[in-house]
Amino acid sequence: MEDVYPSRVKGKPTILERKDPVIHNSTEKDGPLDRNTLQSYEENGYLFLPNLFSKEEVEVLQRELDRNMNENKSVNEPHVVKEAQSDEIRSVFDVHNNDEFFQNLSTHERIVNIAQQLLGSQVYINQSRINFKPGFKGKDFYWHSDFETWHMEDGMPRMRAVSCSIILTDNHDYNGPLLLIPGSHKYYIQCVGETPENHFEQSLKMQNIGVPDHDSINWLLEKGGKIDSATGPAGSVLFFECNTMHGSNSNISPLPRSNVFFVFNSIENKLVDPFANISPRPEFIANRKNIKPISPQSINLTKKTFALS
Repeated sequence: MEDVYPSRVKGKPTILERKDPVIHNSTEKDGPLDRNTLQSYEENGYLFLPNLFSKEEVEVLQRELDRNMNENKSVNEPHVVKEAQSDEIRSVFDVHNNDEFFQNLSTHERIVNIAQQLLGSQVYINQSRINFKPGFKGKDFYWHSDFETWHMEDGMPRMRAVSCSIILTDNHDYNGPLLLIPGSHKYYIQCVGETPENHFEQSLKMQNIGVPDHDSINWLLEKGGKIDSATGPAGSVLFFECNTMHGSNSNISPLPRSNVFFVFNSIENKLVDPFANISPRPEFIANRKNIKPISPQSINLTKKTFALS
């Protein structure tokens, strides 16, 4: 397969124009988003939808998040990622496969219908995780495009995926919220350096390969004009395009920041061999097996027993 988005190059990187559409053959008739919202996503590369989940639903989500984190505190497996300088959990991966509650949540029509509308096809979960940035100790994550990593290390062929972050704690400017550069998804920033085997063992804690150079970030910021901060109440949902440049600061506040993160990929954009000519990353990071399109479900989160309705 031709590599239309080469990266991990030697010498000086190049900024390439995007070769894929942002909205894939969808209109306001194909899902819950109206025309203006679709246009905003196409222009900026992300949507922040406040209070998509109610206060009562958030209470259930927070309870289940705490349960999952407590169950994984003493787990010493690769899918449970700890902070680089402490034993605090940073992320729990593959929750749509190994946790019944979050498996059901990943099929919720409220988020799946939006993903299908943005990607113009049926979708599946390419990656899922719970992110937990504890107060005082939560570390930063440097600027990056998810697609660059997914393309080079997982073999995602084209830019036809969207990340969905369900915010489970109030996001403030001071507790390490996600930062995004508007319009950055329109350009592909090549990165410098070869990719070592098993790079994921380090990159999930602190990414050093596949990060853009300072000049390219400055160029994107001049084009976008600002840096947006994904702040808002628990229950809000952030959708951001797979190539949107984003990162986050350390959390030195007392307040933790947690979210549930689903990556929806088009069923027409399944993974191939990694374009960095390395072994594919493990299944818990990039799903390759038993790929099936999601059937959106109507789910009642507020029942004592979580159930589909």
